[in-house]
Amino acid sequence: MKKRIFTGAGVAILTPMHEDGSINYDEFKKLIDWQIENGTDAVIVCGTTGECATMTEEEHLDCIRFAKEYVNGRVPVIAGAGSNDTAFAVQMVKECEKIGVDGLLVVTPYYNKTSQRGLIAHYKAVAAATSLPIIMYSVASRTGVNILPATCKELSKVENIVAIKEASGNIDQVTEIKALCGDDLDVYSGEDGIITPILSVGGIGVISVLSHLCPRETHEICQKYFDGDVKGSAALQLKYHDLVKALFSDVNPIPVKAAMNLMGWNVGHCRMPLIDMAPEAEEKLAQVMRSHGLI
Repeated sequence: MKKRIFTGAGVAILTPMHEDGSINYDEFKKLIDWQIENGTDAVIVCGTTGECATMTEEEHLDCIRFAKEYVNGRVPVIAGAGSNDTAFAVQMVKECEKIGVDGLLVVTPYYNKTSQRGLIAHYKAVAAATSLPIIMYSVASRTGVNILPATCKELSKVENIVAIKEASGNIDQVTEIKALCGDDLDVYSGEDGIITPILSVGGIGVISVLSHLCPRETHEICQKYFDGDVKGSAALQLKYHDLVKALFSDVNPIPVKAAMNLMGWNVGHCRMPLIDMAPEAEEKLAQVMRSHGLI
């Protein structure tokens, strides 16, 4: 079996911002501590939820460096290091390896996109540039590119391509990936709404937004399943279904930042072009949060 980075619930951690849009590292420390104290199994930094798309290269690497140093081995730290430019992705994974992260999350090329053959060439080039374990990130709703099961099978032959964050929402596709790849490719759910179903076809965890609000409970969705309490896992999945829907009622990470601020955190606003929720939409989010005793 290949190296496994983590099992359970990893938080796709947001990046707290000051009013001027700069990174609020003091709040970031508090958020990391709270997550780890409440059972989060890994910290995924500078992913979609972390707003890496609006960071400079310097900010991106500083944020990753900070997270790795502050976590200090308490849980694995996985760095978002993808790009639609293969050469730049290669550069980023080399820099992340120097920082000493535990793994890499590499999104499919976006905007310019590519073919399935192009995906194979892209990921092989990135993997060849590092000894770190790589989690591929398939999120066609954002990138326009889906990693097909046959492509996963080909890339699972690469020693340090160890997993995929599967955010298609397509259980049949996840099932086919596991059927083709077996233990050569781990699967993490990229959708909080279907953690238990993905675990049921061989997934090993989730890279989660829900974990921001409910770190212990998201961990427990996974842990109960691993412990054989499938009904308990499913019950928690169903309990938080409405909250998951609310957290994706606008473009991620707009709602989760709003939610954290409502809980008393000081995570600030998203960087443009993402803007705050409309007041009526935020009130609907708040109503769901109240129903779960979060505010």
